[in-house]
Amino acid sequence: MTTPILMLGAGRLGGALIEGWRRTGAFSPADLMIRDPQPSPAAEDAARGGAWLNPEDGDLARAKTVLMAVKPQIWREAAAEVTPWLASNAVIVSVAAGVATADLSVEFGKRPVARVMPTTAAAIARCTASIFSADPEAFARAHALFEPLGAVVDLADERLMHAATAVSGSSPAYLYAFVEALEAAGEAVGLGPEESRKLARATLTGAAALLAETGADPAELRKQVTSPGGTTAAALEVLTGEGGLGPLLREAVVAATRRSKELGA
Repeated sequence: MTTPILMLGAGRLGGALIEGWRRTGAFSPADLMIRDPQPSPAAEDAARGGAWLNPEDGDLARAKTVLMAVKPQIWREAAAEVTPWLASNAVIVSVAAGVATADLSVEFGKRPVARVMPTTAAAIARCTASIFSADPEAFARAHALFEPLGAVVDLADERLMHAATAVSGSSPAYLYAFVEALEAAGEAVGLGPEESRKLARATLTGAAALLAETGADPAELRKQVTSPGGTTAAALEVLTGEGGLGPLLREAVVAATRRSKELGA
């Protein structure tokens, strides 16, 4: 049994999960126990719908699944507060970046543990979630939580979770930064703020949808819109040249991977 789900932390990511579960009908607010001194609007809304917000310690034994969604810097404190009260058969699923399953297992009294790195697109059921667990029960529990919310990628080696964090967990911010820069560039060549905003956002979301719907190789789609000697080719000479997107993104992913390892130290 997966529920009740005890959520330790219900900030931006936890709130996105709540919204996604409600949107898809995977779990209802009544399936949730939420422990957060500053719950997100999504958590407060779930509480109005039947979720148990900030239950007493003695009630935590009801939880079948514990979803740890606090910031990595405070995960040990969060674990220490609840572990003495949990049922012996509770399963731990962590979305805390950089925190190893071995450390989680120790702090949670040797209970089964899975690690997941999801994206906040869980709120609209378009999440990408990387999952690792050496325990079959915890692995299945993580799948039960995240399969309804989008795409799931299973990792055979926990060390790959750092790379998955850099490539997937952090990359929505890369895209948003690109959109910001493109909007500003449009204004720099004379477009009004609203015109540039609408053109940049609608075009990029449309291109992303085409990539998702067709399953085509991105290199092939790029070639389809790049006429030799045309405007797109001129722009790509800048974007793919020395110091362009290729080396820049490699450097960004390496930095994020390194930071993920530091957070788990």
